Amino acid sequence: DVLCTMAEQTERAFQKQKFLGKKQARYFKSIGLGYKTPKEAIFGTYIDKKCPFTSDVTIRGRILTGVVRKTKMNRTIVIRRDYMKYVRKYKRFEKRHRNMSVHISPCFRDVQPGDTVTCGECRPLSKTVSFNVIKVSKASGANAKKGFSKF
Repeated sequence: DVLCTMAEQTERAFQKQKFLGKKQARYFKSIGLGYKTPKEAIFGTYIDKKCPFTSDVTIRGRILTGVVRKTKMNRTIVIRRDYMKYVRKYKRFEKRHRNMSVHISPCFRDVQPGDTVTCGECRPLSKTVSFNVIKVSKASGANAKKGFSKF
Protein backbone atom coordinates (compact mmCIF):
# COMPACT_ATOMS: atom_id res chain seq x y z
CA ASP A 1 0.00 0.00 0.00
CA VAL A 2 2.91 2.36 0.77
CA LEU A 3 4.51 1.49 -2.56
CA CYS A 4 1.33 2.27 -4.49
CA THR A 5 1.17 5.81 -3.14
CA MET A 6 4.82 6.44 -4.11
CA ALA A 7 4.30 5.31 -7.71
CA GLU A 8 3.72 7.73 -10.55
CA GLN A 9 -0.02 8.10 -11.12
CA THR A 10 -0.51 9.44 -14.65
CA GLU A 11 -3.61 7.50 -15.71
CA ARG A 12 -7.21 8.26 -14.80
CA ALA A 13 -7.53 4.90 -13.03
CA PHE A 14 -5.41 4.25 -9.95
CA GLN A 15 -2.40 2.17 -11.00
CA LYS A 16 -1.01 -0.46 -8.67
CA GLN A 17 1.34 -3.35 -9.10
CA LYS A 18 0.10 -6.88 -8.69
CA PHE A 19 1.82 -8.37 -5.67
CA LEU A 20 3.06 -11.57 -7.26
CA GLY A 21 5.92 -12.07 -4.80
CA LYS A 22 6.59 -10.78 -1.30
CA LYS A 23 4.00 -8.49 0.26
CA GLN A 24 4.80 -4.77 0.46
CA ALA A 25 7.85 -5.11 -1.80
CA ARG A 26 8.30 -4.13 -5.42
CA TYR A 27 7.92 -7.14 -7.69
CA PHE A 28 10.55 -7.65 -10.38
CA LYS A 29 11.96 -10.67 -12.15
CA SER A 30 14.69 -11.78 -14.51
CA ILE A 31 13.33 -12.55 -17.96
CA GLY A 32 16.11 -15.09 -18.52
CA LEU A 33 17.77 -15.66 -21.91
CA GLY A 34 20.90 -13.84 -20.67
CA TYR A 35 19.30 -10.36 -20.49
CA LYS A 36 19.85 -8.27 -17.37
CA THR A 37 17.01 -6.63 -15.46
CA PRO A 38 17.50 -2.83 -15.65
CA LYS A 39 18.24 -0.98 -12.38
CA GLU A 40 15.23 1.28 -13.03
CA ALA A 41 12.96 -1.80 -13.03
CA ILE A 42 14.28 -2.86 -9.62
CA PHE A 43 14.50 0.52 -7.86
CA GLY A 44 12.05 2.63 -9.91
CA THR A 45 8.52 3.59 -8.92
CA TYR A 46 6.75 3.21 -12.27
CA ILE A 47 3.85 0.81 -12.74
CA ASP A 48 3.43 -0.88 -16.12
CA LYS A 49 1.23 -3.94 -16.46
CA LYS A 50 2.89 -4.80 -19.81
CA CYS A 51 6.52 -4.54 -18.62
CA PRO A 52 8.43 -7.84 -18.98
CA PHE A 53 10.49 -7.09 -15.83
CA THR A 54 7.79 -5.97 -13.34
CA SER A 55 4.63 -7.78 -14.45
CA ASP A 56 3.49 -11.24 -15.48
CA VAL A 57 4.22 -10.77 -19.21
CA THR A 58 6.64 -13.47 -20.35
CA ILE A 59 9.11 -13.33 -23.23
CA ARG A 60 8.87 -16.41 -25.43
CA GLY A 61 9.34 -17.08 -29.12
CA ARG A 62 11.36 -14.82 -31.39
CA ILE A 63 14.04 -12.31 -30.43
CA LEU A 64 14.40 -9.49 -32.99
CA THR A 65 16.49 -6.35 -33.40
CA GLY A 66 15.62 -3.10 -35.11
CA VAL A 67 16.33 0.61 -35.26
CA VAL A 68 14.01 3.06 -33.48
CA ARG A 69 12.06 5.23 -35.94
CA LYS A 70 9.37 6.98 -33.86
CA THR A 71 8.80 7.48 -30.15
CA LYS A 72 5.59 9.50 -30.26
CA MET A 73 3.19 6.91 -28.82
CA ASN A 74 2.68 6.36 -25.11
CA ARG A 75 4.96 3.48 -24.01
CA THR A 76 5.15 2.21 -27.59
CA ILE A 77 7.80 2.84 -30.24
CA VAL A 78 8.03 2.07 -33.95
CA ILE A 79 11.14 0.18 -35.06
CA ARG A 80 12.42 -0.52 -38.58
CA ARG A 81 13.72 -3.98 -39.45
CA ASP A 82 15.84 -4.17 -42.62
CA TYR A 83 16.39 -7.35 -44.57
CA MET A 84 17.47 -8.56 -48.02
CA LYS A 85 15.20 -10.49 -50.40
CA TYR A 86 16.65 -12.62 -53.19
CA VAL A 87 15.15 -12.11 -56.66
CA ARG A 88 15.73 -15.29 -58.62
CA LYS A 89 15.14 -13.82 -62.07
CA TYR A 90 17.96 -11.29 -61.72
CA LYS A 91 20.12 -13.36 -59.32
CA ARG A 92 20.42 -10.38 -57.02
CA PHE A 93 19.21 -9.16 -53.66
CA GLU A 94 16.89 -6.24 -53.05
CA LYS A 95 16.57 -4.19 -49.89
CA ARG A 96 13.31 -4.38 -47.98
CA HIS A 97 12.10 -3.25 -44.59
CA ARG A 98 9.23 -3.64 -42.16
CA ASN A 99 8.02 -1.27 -39.46
CA MET A 100 6.88 -2.83 -36.18
CA SER A 101 5.16 -1.37 -33.15
CA VAL A 102 6.91 -2.49 -29.98
CA HIS A 103 6.02 -1.87 -26.32
CA ILE A 104 8.78 -0.14 -24.36
CA SER A 105 8.79 -0.17 -20.58
CA PRO A 106 9.39 3.08 -18.64
CA CYS A 107 12.56 1.49 -17.23
CA PHE A 108 14.28 2.33 -20.53
CA ARG A 109 14.67 6.09 -20.27
CA ASP A 110 15.46 8.57 -23.09
CA VAL A 111 15.30 6.27 -26.12
CA GLN A 112 15.94 8.33 -29.24
CA PRO A 113 15.31 7.64 -32.94
CA GLY A 114 18.39 5.87 -34.30
CA ASP A 115 19.01 3.67 -31.25
CA THR A 116 19.13 -0.09 -31.77
CA VAL A 117 16.72 -2.13 -29.66
CA THR A 118 16.34 -5.84 -29.03
CA CYS A 119 12.74 -7.06 -28.67
CA GLY A 120 11.31 -10.32 -27.44
CA GLU A 121 8.01 -11.83 -28.49
CA CYS A 122 5.25 -12.00 -25.90
CA ARG A 123 1.49 -12.41 -25.86
CA PRO A 124 -0.47 -9.83 -27.88
CA LEU A 125 -0.46 -6.60 -25.87
CA SER A 126 -2.75 -4.74 -28.28
CA LYS A 127 -4.00 -4.99 -31.86
CA THR A 128 -0.58 -4.30 -33.40
CA VAL A 129 1.86 -4.94 -30.53
CA SER A 130 3.20 -8.41 -29.71
CA PHE A 131 6.81 -7.57 -28.88
CA ASN A 132 8.47 -6.02 -25.82
CA VAL A 133 11.81 -4.15 -25.69
CA ILE A 134 14.33 -6.08 -23.57
CA LYS A 135 17.56 -4.22 -24.38
CA VAL A 136 18.55 -0.79 -25.77
CA SER A 137 21.86 0.03 -27.48
CA LYS A 138 22.54 3.73 -27.99
CA ALA A 139 23.31 5.03 -31.49
CA SER A 140 26.94 5.94 -32.09
CA GLY A 141 27.44 9.66 -32.69
CA ALA A 142 25.74 10.50 -35.99
CA ASN A 143 22.03 10.02 -36.57
CA ALA A 144 21.78 6.36 -37.60
CA LYS A 145 18.07 6.62 -38.33
CA LYS A 146 18.48 7.22 -42.07
CA GLY A 147 19.36 4.55 -44.58
CA PHE A 148 19.50 0.81 -44.74
CA SER A 149 21.31 -0.46 -41.66
CA LYS A 150 21.74 -4.17 -42.35
CA PHE A 151 25.44 -4.01 -43.25
